[in-house]
Amino acid sequence: MKFSRLDDMTRGWFIGDFAPSVNRTKQFETAVQHFSKGDVEAAHFHKIATETTVIIKGEAIMGGRKCTEGDIIVVPPGEATSFEAVTDVTTVVVKFPSVPNDKYPA
Repeated sequence: MKFSRLDDMTRGWFIGDFAPSVNRTKQFETAVQHFSKGDVEAAHFHKIATETTVIIKGEAIMGGRKCTEGDIIVVPPGEATSFEAVTDVTTVVVKFPSVPNDKYPA
């Protein structure tokens, strides 16, 4: 059994083909992320990976649409999206496959 802390990971990413990671794998990446109201991430896209975000708590704007608790947003390769926290927000993100450096500004 291994114990780790999310605080010790980079931006909430804890599984994937990167370090630090609790399980290093090329198959997928997983993150739990917390954003404060007003936090913004610039639009970006992935050439290879599909990124799926679940809004666990709060509200955010993705793809120009307000997303609330329970919404699941699937962003396929080549499609860009930005992120803006309307309230404090917690998300779970799964990206597959795990491809380092597959993030491009839109």
